[in-house]
Amino acid sequence: MVVTGHTSSGGPADPQGSQQKPASIRDVAQAAGVSYQTVSRVINDHPNVKEETRRRVEEAIEALGFRRNATAFALASGVTKTVTVLTSNTVLYGYAATLQGLEEAARAAGYSVGVRVLTPEDDLDRTIATAAAAGGGLVVIGFDRLGAAALDRVPSNVPCAAAVEAPPPGRTPPRPAVWVDDRTASRAATEYLLDLGHETVHYVAIPASTGSRRSAAPRAEGWRQALVAAGVTPPPPTGKGWDAQAGYDAGRKLARDPGVTAILCGNDDLALGVLRALHHAGRSVPGDVSVIGFDDAPHSQFITPALTTVRLDFQGLGRSAFGLLRGQLESDFQPPEPTLAGPELVRRESTGSRDA
Repeated sequence: MVVTGHTSSGGPADPQGSQQKPASIRDVAQAAGVSYQTVSRVINDHPNVKEETRRRVEEAIEALGFRRNATAFALASGVTKTVTVLTSNTVLYGYAATLQGLEEAARAAGYSVGVRVLTPEDDLDRTIATAAAAGGGLVVIGFDRLGAAALDRVPSNVPCAAAVEAPPPGRTPPRPAVWVDDRTASRAATEYLLDLGHETVHYVAIPASTGSRRSAAPRAEGWRQALVAAGVTPPPPTGKGWDAQAGYDAGRKLARDPGVTAILCGNDDLALGVLRALHHAGRSVPGDVSVIGFDDAPHSQFITPALTTVRLDFQGLGRSAFGLLRGQLESDFQPPEPTLAGPELVRRESTGSRDA
């Protein structure tokens, strides 16, 4: 796990003496030729605003760099502490567990939490502006490409923290962030399968959060590093999604190859689909093929065979991400050093020796 302290995606901050007074809601109203009440309706996404008026106000907001003062909003609305979470998914276990940890920590600190689910059809800049206008600050769950794109586009003057996929060595996210070392965890899981006597390990990948190559994701990198270190040429990774259907589709192809005896999956949902595909193909687990998942979702220990998987502390990620944001919102709050449980390989029934 690593925490970064970077707070801006742009260049160095302006010298203190060169900072200009932030634009006010009345400045926006004057620039757009409307009342400040109309500006308020626009930034609160009120439906009773003409489209032409909304356009003029949004252009004025953009031109002036206006951001609603969260403190003033809190005094006016009675809402004193708020956090908005930007995420593309609330169903997959890693996302849901991170959100759970975040919400529990926020509630304990007296904050309310709102969630904005991102979709590919969103205008990210407008979505982020609307979320920021609620006051408080933003937490981005950036495990995928959409979340990573949203994190890159949060303005530097908006308080923000994130839970992200482990970045490449030497690179850091644009805002304070926390992550687990799933690159090392994936390498250890692959080494475990090799130690069981398997000549190689096939990988069913989750999509990368950045770039266009699945192989660039940290779990894929760890898998590849383990094989290369063992003198094994990595087979091409497969997989085109996050869910059990994507795992089933990949598993059907792998099941047709008798040389496939060990499969590492990018998450437990993919592994669930792979197990079903192997069953339909008449290949036993772990007799013919060993399978390892990732994340230790609750269902993984109750399927047959029980799934060997990598346990990650998603709740801890959520708590730590909230702590990073709280440190920006409260001048007298010093975020504690994150105490995340390290990745752990949980050995169950779906893996076995190649010689067994």
